[in-house]
Amino acid sequence: MKNRYCKRGALGKVRSFLLLLLLSSAGAWAQSPASIRGIITDSLSGQRLPGVGIRLEGQPGGTASDALGVFRLDNLPAGTYAVRASALGYRSPAVTVTLTAGATQTVSLRLAAVALNLREVTVSQPRDPNQSLATITQIDQVLRPLNSAQDLLPLVPGLFIAQHAGGGKAEQIFIRGFDVDHGTDFNVSVDGLPVNMVSHAHGQGYADFHFTIPETVEALKVYKGPYTARFGDFATAGAGEFSTKTSLPHSTAKLELGQFDTRRALLMLDLLPQDKHLLSQNTESAYLATEYFFSNSYFDAKQHFKRFNGMAKYTGLLSERTSLMVLGSHFASTWDASGQVPERAIRDGQISRFGSIDPSEGGRTDRTNATAVLTTTLPHDAVLRQQAYFVNYNFNLYSNFTFFLENPVDGDEIQQNEHRDIYGYTGSYERDTRLGSRTLHSVLGVGTRLDDLDVALRHTVNRAVRDTIVSGHVYEQNVNAYLDETLPLTEKLTLNAALRVDYFRFSFREQRDPAQSGKAGRGRVSPKLNLYYDLTPGVQLFARSGFGFHSNDARAVVVSPEANVLPRAIGYEVGSTFKPVPSLVVNTALWALHLQDELVYVGDGGFTESAGRTRRYGADFSLRYQLTRTLFLDADLNYNHGRLVEAHPDSNRIPLAPTFTSIGGLTLKQPSGLSASLRYRHLNDRPANEYNSVRARGYFLLDAVVSYTRRHFQVGASVENLLNVDWNQAQFDTQSRLPGEAAEGVSELHFTPGTPFFLKGNVSVFF
Repeated sequence: MKNRYCKRGALGKVRSFLLLLLLSSAGAWAQSPASIRGIITDSLSGQRLPGVGIRLEGQPGGTASDALGVFRLDNLPAGTYAVRASALGYRSPAVTVTLTAGATQTVSLRLAAVALNLREVTVSQPRDPNQSLATITQIDQVLRPLNSAQDLLPLVPGLFIAQHAGGGKAEQIFIRGFDVDHGTDFNVSVDGLPVNMVSHAHGQGYADFHFTIPETVEALKVYKGPYTARFGDFATAGAGEFSTKTSLPHSTAKLELGQFDTRRALLMLDLLPQDKHLLSQNTESAYLATEYFFSNSYFDAKQHFKRFNGMAKYTGLLSERTSLMVLGSHFASTWDASGQVPERAIRDGQISRFGSIDPSEGGRTDRTNATAVLTTTLPHDAVLRQQAYFVNYNFNLYSNFTFFLENPVDGDEIQQNEHRDIYGYTGSYERDTRLGSRTLHSVLGVGTRLDDLDVALRHTVNRAVRDTIVSGHVYEQNVNAYLDETLPLTEKLTLNAALRVDYFRFSFREQRDPAQSGKAGRGRVSPKLNLYYDLTPGVQLFARSGFGFHSNDARAVVVSPEANVLPRAIGYEVGSTFKPVPSLVVNTALWALHLQDELVYVGDGGFTESAGRTRRYGADFSLRYQLTRTLFLDADLNYNHGRLVEAHPDSNRIPLAPTFTSIGGLTLKQPSGLSASLRYRHLNDRPANEYNSVRARGYFLLDAVVSYTRRHFQVGASVENLLNVDWNQAQFDTQSRLPGEAAEGVSELHFTPGTPFFLKGNVSVFF
């Protein structure tokens, strides 16, 4: 009896344990979290919308739609929720979702385009916290008028440009205390295609953006400083990612006419018009855009500037989880140029302000692009994005900066020439991982870029070759990888940490001098650490830091392989994006940037200059304010202070680095279709050399734009330099010699005059 009782007692305990385990499991099942999965689409086109913010009303945090317009909210208790999507210029009513434990509910959100309302703007960027300027740039794309490709880069807050050759060459860029020249320290891309050119004939980082048709641009992402792992070379001061439209709302024909024999024609054709009654079946789009531009410009010598752009783009869903984008484009441009002229030639009456010393300057260039992007949603909603691209690029430039300093008989004209092919691949794997009650957002990226080019620098006379200075073949490849992790440490505090690795292989074979040939390889590891704190729904604070680098020209690397090929950069900043009142968005930042060395390949002479260590710091301030339902105010103010660290205080200025810039204006957007904008640009005087003995002259300009838009047409006009101010674009302290001057020449300010009063009208037809 005793043994039987013990056995029954033991069996009872086992049964009790199993019953308790079953009840616990049932309880756990009842409390198991639920999920919401959704797809965001445009209510007019039916196209999926990436990057749209998603939040649950009354709940902290949120997420954003991925590259295929898909979002997911996990770890939700059972209950009823109101799901709201938010994107600038769109509106969607909240969708009520009732969740049962352990279930996944699927919703579809269709966003309708509405008039801009800053009250609806949010400052947090849950998918990409490093893009703290997202709100500012999205507003600018709606408010700021675009007259040409030259207006695209200044969409970057605090960025200024100057033109050397009336539109033919890439613009000179100024940002965060840098004279970036044509792109040495600011990374530019369009639809994932790199714009900056390594080991370029005219200078390292040369970024000719003119192959982009402004009406095709849909979005811009701005990243200032070396804080984002996705960017490596040329991104010390920051990066700008442009993307073109996925589809067209309608076909467009546009004609522009202006002073100085200026004319432009644009045609954008929707090749796959959408069926408005079957939006759910509109899974693909395609369009063609072409542009022709001609101008003699405002110089005394006609510039004969011609440019052609052609572009075709297809985007489609291959399946519910896979999309394909294919793009091809071609750009060609030719021009004559009046160059930079010395102040003494104008002062002495030898030429007018718009005259030239050597009217044989000018050039031609062309670029052909082909790229394909395959985006796939994998299990667990991970996203795999792969892009392959090919670029064929040709460049031929004739310049004369010193006139008769080196050759008093034939002059100092040079030719910079190159023929280049670029092959590239980028891939990224992106997914969310649950870590307890938090979600870790991870991005793993890999890429490679190969530049294969023939490059030459020659002396010429009236564009006829006289002798060769440098001529050879460049082979330069970059292989890179990065890991980027974003983790909400609390409901308000977010940590972003990343690590990037770059390796460069340089090769240069000089055709005439084997001593100038060689190979070299160098690598860089660049860590990043960023913190974001959402103080309130309308106030985000941030602290960012990161290492970057600046590459050197392959021709200089192989000659001095022991030199610092990839000088280190380190940057850090603190700031905030906030809304002090519902209709006002403000972004502020206090920043600093240290460069181990500033290496500049002087394409005009075929050698590299080292400026040594530099230190910069400054403050950025941007505001966007909706004064009334139809009237908007915007302003950017940027203060920069920079010095050559190792130089004597009497000679430690960074030439042409701006110390204060500002841009802004008032914009009217009426529901009736009337739009008008009055805008200003200001750049202050600044040192043109290390000694501050020559000053580049600042300016304050006013521009105006007006347009009237109806369903089937638009008419408009624009005026650049409304007050007809005499101002200088590109400016340099250059030593040059004019006929009859002493052999040593004269060192003084040389400049390209800025645009005078320039009126242009346009008419568009939509069909």
